[in-house]
Amino acid sequence: MANIVIQVTKADLEKMKVYYQAYHTGKIPPGGVFAAKKNGCAITAYRSGKVMFQGAGNEAEAKRWGNPTAKVGKTTMSKTSGLPLPPNISTMSIIGSDEVGKGDYFGPMTVVASYVKKDQIHLLQELGVKDSKHLTDPQIIIIAKDLLTFIPYSLLTLPNEKYNQLQASGMTQGKITAILHNQALNFLLEKIEPEKPEAILVDQFAEAGVYFRHLQGQKSICRENVLFSTKAEGIHLAVAASSILARYAFLKAFDDLSEKAGFTLPKGAGAKVDQAAARLIKQKGIKSLNEFTKEHFANTGKAKRIAGK
Repeated sequence: MANIVIQVTKADLEKMKVYYQAYHTGKIPPGGVFAAKKNGCAITAYRSGKVMFQGAGNEAEAKRWGNPTAKVGKTTMSKTSGLPLPPNISTMSIIGSDEVGKGDYFGPMTVVASYVKKDQIHLLQELGVKDSKHLTDPQIIIIAKDLLTFIPYSLLTLPNEKYNQLQASGMTQGKITAILHNQALNFLLEKIEPEKPEAILVDQFAEAGVYFRHLQGQKSICRENVLFSTKAEGIHLAVAASSILARYAFLKAFDDLSEKAGFTLPKGAGAKVDQAAARLIKQKGIKSLNEFTKEHFANTGKAKRIAGK
């Protein structure tokens, strides 16, 4: 069952606090006003005016106060491989991993693994954590700065020069991505020792069998309780937090590259990127693409033709 969140006014928040006074649990989360449990339904209210209803009868309880503005915890439209996902995965203590930058011609790849404990899930929801693709870059920066203060995480940034070297050696982008995820997971597991997550959830970019084949020959392969699913940002907030932190790191690295280029580099891999790469070639030479771009992208050939090289 999805959790339900509604937005209420300050006046209604005070009314709710009084209404649920007999049901208060006394366990108020960070940023919270009150926490209560009534007939199996947990109600958590935050200073922002957001109120979350979880458990039995949550929809009916929420309708006392307004229309639901969000439902979280659904796993529809996702595809899993490998081990099946536990039915209660959205409320478990999980390490989640995600990557950013694979489809961008300019800029590095960034991979993040983060650990979110079950008692932190409400706080992350309150901070607005969700799939980074549904957030603006300014929103990502604000949320990421909050997450960095308390979430255990591991960040790997693969510079373009190293990416191009690995790709030229015969590594596919999928293999490179798998190695980075595996390294980030291992680093984070070491960081939180002796604590262990209940599971590890990787935002699926390859079938489980393909992922582990990519890792053959690696010194340490993280296998225990590793789960895979597409759209994993909507399954557990640990993956959503990782997507936000990875995007934040990507944006910072992208700004640094733009400063080195002397002009603002466009994101993605469209026609504007071709023009920007051609400008870079004219100003700094073809060899500069190794530092700024993923050279095997088709944009390289298009940029050379535009630049007359």
